[in-house]
Amino acid sequence: MTSTEVLNNYTIEEISTDVLIVGGGMVGCGAAFEIKKWAPKDMKITMIEKAAIERSGAVAMGLSAINTYLGDNTPEDYVKHVANDLMGIVREDLIYDTGRHVDSTVRLFEKFGLPIFKEDEDDTRTIEEGAKPLRAGRWQIMIHGESYKVLVAEAARKALGEENIKERVFITELLMDEKHENRVAGAIGFSLREAKIYIIKAKAVIMACGGTVNVFRPRSQAEGMGRTWYAIWNAGSTYAMGYQAGAEMTTMENRFVPNRFKDGYGPVGAWFTLFKSRVLNAHGEDYMQKWGHMLQDYAPYGLAKVPATCLWNHVMLKDWMEGNGPFYMNTSGAMKTLFETLPEKRKKSLEADAWEDFLDMTVAQAGLWASMDIDPGETNSEVMPTEPYFLGSHSGACGMWVSGPEDLAPKEYQWGYNRMTTVNGLFTGGDGVGASGHKFSSGSYVEGRIAAKSAVRFVLDDPGFTPTVHTDNKVLAEKVYGPMITFEKFKDYSTESNVNPNYIKPRLYLFRLNKLMDEYVAGTSTFYRTSEASLLRGLDLLNRLKEDAPKLAAANLHELMRAWENYHRSIVGELHLRHVLFREETRYPGFYYRTDHPKLDEQNWKVFVNSKLNKTTGQPELFKKPYIEIVPKN
Repeated sequence: MTSTEVLNNYTIEEISTDVLIVGGGMVGCGAAFEIKKWAPKDMKITMIEKAAIERSGAVAMGLSAINTYLGDNTPEDYVKHVANDLMGIVREDLIYDTGRHVDSTVRLFEKFGLPIFKEDEDDTRTIEEGAKPLRAGRWQIMIHGESYKVLVAEAARKALGEENIKERVFITELLMDEKHENRVAGAIGFSLREAKIYIIKAKAVIMACGGTVNVFRPRSQAEGMGRTWYAIWNAGSTYAMGYQAGAEMTTMENRFVPNRFKDGYGPVGAWFTLFKSRVLNAHGEDYMQKWGHMLQDYAPYGLAKVPATCLWNHVMLKDWMEGNGPFYMNTSGAMKTLFETLPEKRKKSLEADAWEDFLDMTVAQAGLWASMDIDPGETNSEVMPTEPYFLGSHSGACGMWVSGPEDLAPKEYQWGYNRMTTVNGLFTGGDGVGASGHKFSSGSYVEGRIAAKSAVRFVLDDPGFTPTVHTDNKVLAEKVYGPMITFEKFKDYSTESNVNPNYIKPRLYLFRLNKLMDEYVAGTSTFYRTSEASLLRGLDLLNRLKEDAPKLAAANLHELMRAWENYHRSIVGELHLRHVLFREETRYPGFYYRTDHPKLDEQNWKVFVNSKLNKTTGQPELFKKPYIEIVPKN
């Protein structure tokens, strides 16, 4: 619908519910499935999703592997693995909690109908019946996951009921209760198909909108625009809305810079772990062997059997700076070596998975190879670190500071309800939970289940609470539809609607954000390097961009969503910038470098950096939080 149609016909609908789930990805679907087990029959649960839950979230296109399955490993092993990969600063209580529940969730996926590869291809038993899943590395198992998200969504729909799921609705902000300080009371959003604003009053909210893509300028531009490694619709709404509601944020200086097939963003994990392939420089050298001694500077994280992910990037970037790029995944050599030892039957299935890995996860990579007439079994492909992403579920750790499990968390990390943020009644999981990465799809679903159980208990523990929210409908509409009002007011000022001195379109707002983050906050163009002076310049430009946010303009509902998404992205960008500025060391070399503080400083900075919005000044306050070891390391 156009802005004219919307502004002339909109209505406002008010919904009252007990628990509101915002987002229908793996966390949201996990919450939806679990919550009906614990909620009384008369408790109302509502899910809101901006797309359709069958193809929403980071698993939308499908996956070829489940990256977190413990099997014979213990939760303690899992904690050690994650702690080392994230350079020591993690919430071990949360990681252990996910680890002890994740295998039962994977068995649940198989009951939903998810096909899981078995070590013995002829074994028809399920994992629960004793079959051994085919591993690709210590933590990963292979699946036929083209319909992974569809299966998970189906279970969520059956649990909640169609009447309790609203799709194509975008949530712009959370509502706070007027009588109870620091308590969430619902959310505001708008339909992407109708001229309708929603006011949703809720006693508890589970925020599950995923991580953040496109804060930084992506490597793929022009004809490649839209290709990103992580789900491009992840706009940082989880972090932005949580922060604005007053939730304490943690580890927002962390980012993930994955090595991926260049330009197509195809995944390389299976090539490393399943096909035992290596990335070689332009001279055919293994950069890890060549520069491996550099890892000694980052003990103990660089000396582990599998060094931290950022350190792999660190060594690769060193080789690049020495003039030895570009780099290539040795796909042809790996396949030939593998085929020399495998039985015929296994060859066929592995070869199929090598290529299907891209068709069901990153079709852009398959398209790129086809367009360039490349057979990756014969021709090696370039690999390169991507632009930075913000997430708490993959090899990243940014997110909200949440209460841990009662039986594991020290008192400093526990305030009553597992996975509740520092805002009463606001829960989260997956990308939303900070300092506890490596959950991936299965662990995120686990956290959705945990958050759902806690949210039900939170509501039942306070039976007399009724959300108190008063909204002036005119003021509300002017805020939600503000970009449309601006467009309507000034659209005839110029002949080209995208160029107008009175407003800025979401696309151009995004480009300004991408450019300043890239150039001053350690993006690809500076090889991930920044300093205090650069960050302060970037903050100045970011503040100027935010001054222009009220001038965002939208000609239709889709563009209105883009306006709000990009506003959320700019909030995430500021949080990241300020956290990087506050942490005066280089904790994640390969992900970013503080050139004015180039060393790892375990003595002063093995702590969490947290932040919180000062609602009086409108500015974030940053401070340290202690790291507490729960699982001893050796």
